[in-house]
Parts: sequence; C-alpha cells; structure tokens
Amino acid sequence: MIHQYKLNGYNIVLDTYSGSVHVVDDLAYDIIERYEHMDPDTIIEKMLDKYRGHEDVTETSIRETIEEVAQLKRDGKLYSEDEFKDLSFNLKKRKTYVKALCLNVAHTCNLTCDYCFASQGKYHGARALMSLEVGMRAIDFLLENCGFHRNLDVDFFGGEPLMNWQVVKQIVAYARSKEGTCNKHFRFTLTTNGLLLRDEVIDFLNKEMHNVVLSLDGRKEVHDRLRKTINGKGSYDYIVPKFQNFVKKRGDREYYVRGTFTHNNVDFTNDIFHMADLGFDRLSMEPVISDPSEPYALKEEDLPEIYEQYEILAKEMLKREEEGHGFIFYHYMLDLNEGPCIHKRISGCGSGTEYLAVTPWGELFPCHQFVGDEAYSMGNIWDGVKAPEIQEQFKETNCYSKPECQDCWAKLYCSGGCPANSLHATGKLTGNFEFSCDIFRKRIECAMMIKVAQSMKVGSENQAVYK
Repeated sequence: MIHQYKLNGYNIVLDTYSGSVHVVDDLAYDIIERYEHMDPDTIIEKMLDKYRGHEDVTETSIRETIEEVAQLKRDGKLYSEDEFKDLSFNLKKRKTYVKALCLNVAHTCNLTCDYCFASQGKYHGARALMSLEVGMRAIDFLLENCGFHRNLDVDFFGGEPLMNWQVVKQIVAYARSKEGTCNKHFRFTLTTNGLLLRDEVIDFLNKEMHNVVLSLDGRKEVHDRLRKTINGKGSYDYIVPKFQNFVKKRGDREYYVRGTFTHNNVDFTNDIFHMADLGFDRLSMEPVISDPSEPYALKEEDLPEIYEQYEILAKEMLKREEEGHGFIFYHYMLDLNEGPCIHKRISGCGSGTEYLAVTPWGELFPCHQFVGDEAYSMGNIWDGVKAPEIQEQFKETNCYSKPECQDCWAKLYCSGGCPANSLHATGKLTGNFEFSCDIFRKRIECAMMIKVAQSMKVGSENQAVYK
C-alpha cells in the first residue's frame, strides 16, 4: 500500500508497510500512481501525452524512471506487502504487565471548563481527594504488577491535581524510597491548569517531574471563553505569568503547553502562534471531543479549514525554525528512522493492559477517559484486576481489529486510534471515529512534509528514502 500527496512544493510518496518515504519529481510521481495497474507501454503513452512539450521527458527517460520504480519495488521500498497482520494476532495472546498508572488524585477542580470530559473534575460522581494510603497502595500495586519493566510511569491527574498537593509530594517520596530496593525507576508527570502554581510547587515539579503539562487554549479571548474559574471569570490573565515563570525555571526539561480547539476557534494556528510568542516552545493542540449538540463541538464542515490550519502550522514551523526561534508541536514529532517498534505501532497506547487509571478510592479503569463508566470498572488496587475480559477487549483493540482500518495508509502510525474516542463516538471500542481519523491523517502528512523539508535543507538528494 502506498500513499501519495503534494504539499509545500514536494511530491511525497509513503510506502505504508516498509515505512519508506520518497520525494520524487513530477514524472516519477505520475508513474508511481499508475505503475500497479498499467502496463509499461500504456504508462509511456500517457506520460508522453501529458508531458508533451517537455524536452527532458522522452521515451527513454520514462523507461528509466519505470525501471527505477521497479527496482524500489524489488527492494521492498514501494508497494511492499503487509507482513504484520499475523503479528497483531500473536500480540493479542501476549502476557502484559502494568508499566504506567494515571493517579486521579483529585476528583475536583478550581476551574469550570465547559468542554471538560471529566465533568469539571468530578467524573460524573462525588468530589474527592485521594488519600496517602490509597496513593501508596497504588505504587505498591504497580510494583507488584510491572513484571520486567524497569521504568515505571505515574501521571498525576484530575480534576486539578495540585488541589491535593501534599499527597502528591508524599506519593512521590514513597515511590522514590522503593526505587533502590526494587531496582525500578519512576518517571512522574503532572497536568495542571496553573492556578495553584507557586515557587514551592514549581521547584518541586522541576526536581521530580519527568514531564509537566500546562493547560492553555491560546489567545485570551479563546481561553477565557470556556476555561473559567468557579466564579465565572476567565483564567488567562492569572495563569499565563505563572506558566511563563514555570517554563523559565524549567530549563531544558520536558514540558508541554497543551490547548484544546473547538468550533469557536477553528483558526487554532493563531492560538498556537500566540503561545509560541509568549515564549513557550513545546506545544500541543487537541481537537475537542464532545457531544455533537454542544455549540463548541467541531463539525464536518470544519474539516477543510482544519486541514488548511495544519498546513499553515507546518509551513510556519519551518519558517520559524529557519529564523532561529522554532518550536515543537507534539503531533508533528515523527521519527522516520528510529520511531516506535512495530509491536508498539500495532498494540497502541496500552490502555487497559499496560496502562491503568486509579480513582481516589482505588478503583481501576482502563484509562482516565473511562473513569466513572462502571461498565469498564476493572477491579481495585487491593484485589487487582477482577475483570480480565475487559483487558482482553483492549488487547484486541488495534488497527487490525477494525475493518475500516484495513485500507488506511496511516494505520501503523495511529494503531487504530484512541479506544475511548471510538467508544464515545460509536458505542464500540473497535468503532471507527472517522472525523478523528481524518484529522490524524492530515497531521501525519504535515509531519512528514516537515521531515522532508528538513532533509532537503541538509543536502539530501532529490529522492530521499527513510527506513
């Protein structure tokens, strides 16, 4: 399977199963498009007709290009076969170990964001804070069920996790005390809306957190429209100086400023550029997932503008990189040489198997987006997983279990997409949320174009192949 597209002046051809990316001239692009369903003589006839008047396009040059395409096919870099389908079935049978937990340390929040999937942090239930006892037991549960994994990830989530600040610190200290005796290493992440950031908190986060995610939707009018405090006021003016102070002290350690775009700001690149201009250089912007009846819900008619915005973003990123003040965009971080192994590409995020969410009461769910849905309650941190059938469902949720994915060129980059989004959009874990798929494919196209442009800049030949 191949995918061809034109973007920013480049003719790009992806070979899905080998992962090879080719940058070709117009003639090669047209020949590749026809090669699998036309004989050489027909291709030559059509190319001579299409390129009539082009002195450099002759029967000889066309035959030479056809042979180059044939050689790429023989080398397994074009029209390669799918060798991974059987592997996907074997992965379903594998024994999995938990290597990451999302600790919902606070089922409460000091913002009332309209689009919050967690119902303003309550997850459609009672407000609650995780106790230290539950947090320590969660760490023990992870150590008991991690198997061979040495690096263990713990995400502090909410609601707003800094509303349970003392317990966060104590959980970190407890986990660190276990590292030496258990020969494990903990990597912590915390997601915050920023209202409770202060110097003491910043210093601790910069010392202990492998990553910190800061929630900001962009321009003041965009952010304040949906991200309000409990008294109905916008939070932009209060949190932006705090975020700038945090990032200044953060140095070169990992962080992301993460936003959500909605129908209200389909021109979301202006929000990304605004955040970059504020001094933030690691950015993420996610499309809102919501009930279609909500006034801020994205709609099918928004897709053409969304596509254009992603192209604008990619081109502007290259421009700013050239000018010496570039930034990272999470969804354009594509490693074409040493990216995720094929096992990871097929198995996906690991929710429900390698990654679990823990409520303030110690109940286990496949991930934070399933918390509160009793149909996906898997057990608890004292008794362990009591619903192995749910784990089996998640093992089988990948790009080879969805009929709609079979002919998709991007399936080895998304692994079948987010199970939670599929469930909420279609009612099935293996459902196909086509709107999300459309956005994902466009992001991959733009990310590849950026890699191509960077490669061409450093002197690659006209045809570059990544493997």
